Amino acid sequence: MGRAEARRARKHGARRAAKKGGTGRLFTPKKLLGTFFGLCLLAMGGFFAVYLLVPVPTANADAQMQSNVYKYGDGKILARTGEVNREIVGLEQIPKDVQRTFVAAENKSFYKDSGVDIKGTARGLFNTLAGKGKQGGSTITQQYVKNYYLNQDQTATRKLKELVIALKVDRKMDKNEILAGYINTSYYGRLAYGVQAAAQAYYGVDADKLNVAQGAYLAALLQAPSQYDWAVASDTGKALVTERWNYVLDNMVEEHWLDASVRQGLKFPVPREPRAAPGMEGQTGYLVEAANNELARQGVDKADIAAGGWTITLNIDEKRQKALVASVDEQLEDKIDRKKNTTDATVQAGATSVDPKTGRVVALYGGVGATRHWISNATRSDYQPASTFKPIVLASALENGSETQDGRKIDIGTEYDGTSKRPVEGSDTPFAPENEDDHDYGDVDVRKAMADSVNSVFAQMVVDVGPGKVKRTALGLGMPDKNFPERPAITLGTMNASTWDMAGVYATLDNHGRKVTPTIVKSAEHRDRVVKLPDPIGKQVISRETADTVTRVLQGVVDRGSGAAANTSAYDAAGKTGTSEKNMSAWFAGYTPQLTTVVALFGESTEEGGGQVTLTGTANSGRANGGGFPARIWASYTLAALNGGSDATFDLDAMEPAPKKPSRSPVESAPEQTPSGEPSPSAPAQETPDPAGTPSETPPGPPQETPPATAPTEPGGGGSTEPGGGQESPDEGGGRPIGIPRPTRGPR
Repeated sequence: MGRAEARRARKHGARRAAKKGGTGRLFTPKKLLGTFFGLCLLAMGGFFAVYLLVPVPTANADAQMQSNVYKYGDGKILARTGEVNREIVGLEQIPKDVQRTFVAAENKSFYKDSGVDIKGTARGLFNTLAGKGKQGGSTITQQYVKNYYLNQDQTATRKLKELVIALKVDRKMDKNEILAGYINTSYYGRLAYGVQAAAQAYYGVDADKLNVAQGAYLAALLQAPSQYDWAVASDTGKALVTERWNYVLDNMVEEHWLDASVRQGLKFPVPREPRAAPGMEGQTGYLVEAANNELARQGVDKADIAAGGWTITLNIDEKRQKALVASVDEQLEDKIDRKKNTTDATVQAGATSVDPKTGRVVALYGGVGATRHWISNATRSDYQPASTFKPIVLASALENGSETQDGRKIDIGTEYDGTSKRPVEGSDTPFAPENEDDHDYGDVDVRKAMADSVNSVFAQMVVDVGPGKVKRTALGLGMPDKNFPERPAITLGTMNASTWDMAGVYATLDNHGRKVTPTIVKSAEHRDRVVKLPDPIGKQVISRETADTVTRVLQGVVDRGSGAAANTSAYDAAGKTGTSEKNMSAWFAGYTPQLTTVVALFGESTEEGGGQVTLTGTANSGRANGGGFPARIWASYTLAALNGGSDATFDLDAMEPAPKKPSRSPVESAPEQTPSGEPSPSAPAQETPDPAGTPSETPPGPPQETPPATAPTEPGGGGSTEPGGGQESPDEGGGRPIGIPRPTRGPR
């Protein structure tokens, strides 16, 4: 290395040493340690100052909760709920092992800690500041402080106050007092505050009768009351609460509060079904629950509703509500014997009535009474809507410009082969449904097929349109079940739906194809917020021409078809009957220009665990089909709701049937044709009277009393190769009392 290079190396080394020396002088271990201790002292001093300045406050407003006020649409009070479903019980009234389930669930170190979890609180504070939402980590003392003294806000200020007050409370109060306060102020779901209310709500016992397995479930609930309520939980929710239940019990074993052998013998204690709180008798409980559920769908937490302070105005019209109840009583309850007749005891009625121009639910019938049958029959969706689905099939055919298998465009005059058990053509899924009474109609046009609810015609129409397209139309109109299969059997309404759902579908048809979402809440206000509600009237989901054409066809169902019992000649009406497989549900969905109402009967077993049963034999008679009780309830209610009738008529922009082509129906029918009179190919399509005197000829007007007769037998399996393939009647009572045989049909 030369001298010049050596000098450069010495200079470079000197510069590095100088730089290193400067940094080292700035960040020496002593200086770093001193800075750390200085910051700690500053933080401690700040915390001590906060500790001195923050007092233990009085109980917050939510700890002394208010009632909610529910009103009819005109402002008249419907109900008050509260003053909070809670009864304070002393710790001595709660079994020791049940007390410990809450400690095992939330804070195993509760009996030994100082009331706070510094690490957990710091983690929660950091996550709150980082915008990560609600975080756990609080001790039982901290949660009690939050429930009783503070609020549920997730802010850094509230977290800091919670920490300070928890330290003070832990010094002032005995651990058992704190535990009792926590157990009595916590929310368990089902509008239950405190362990006593929760014990009654979930197991029908007082808190002192709870066992350790039940206590572990209630303790597990506190993490997510709505998600973990077994009665309404999803499969995921049930799995999560079961996992947490096991976690609680395992922690008890670990803390030596529960013997391992006893733990092994415990089974998950499934809670009972929800029941209405006192004061919710009659239809009131159903209306309040429907309003609460609707608010929950709009993002209002049920715990917030339960906390009270709300004024909730419903769209319910008191006059129409009373008329609906009176119609069910008069047309159904007065004619059945629930105490002595085992079949009558299984009958459940439900109904939803909607203003099609506004979407407002103006009346609702949930059942015999919310304190007697808590599940609302108006909103339950565990039964098939049966042939009330057929108008959706027609709407889809018209909307999609569909054609028959032989290339004829489908309209209201299109003829189909109405032979019973005729296999559909053009489908990969075999299907051959039986018509009511296995009746063969021969060639029948769409209007007549709808009026008499001919299964074979609409099964073929589903195939012609395409099950996928029919399903898309159904979902657009408001059908709720996105999982129903794309198979021909959907024409028989083999999916599930509620009267609420179907009222939305038919109100959309009534509203010329603009989407109607039934809405029961008119307004909801709290002292610090007002809920913004969406417009119940949505976009055009099918064309006006399609909707109005379906309405025109459904007028024939009421005028001279299976829904004739709904025709009182006092209003312009359209509708459709429906009777599901094995007669487990019976429906009438109908509308006038001013009102859309869906009425249904459901067969529900009175045995433990419930289950669906047939309605056949109701009122010691035959089938309780859609053209019987449901249509008569509908007619009675509609007449009263419209003040004895209405001159309003449907303003229809409907399609006209195309001129007939000299063609056979899409599937060749049997060689022998009955002399029913096939229309001349050159003549325009028209409905021809049935010379045999079918129910479609039943004159308009209310049904007349006739002598009792032998009940008709239930139809057979219908030849459906689809699971759940339903049976539909072209009869649907024709306005005749159940058990009165229809006129014998002549040759077709």
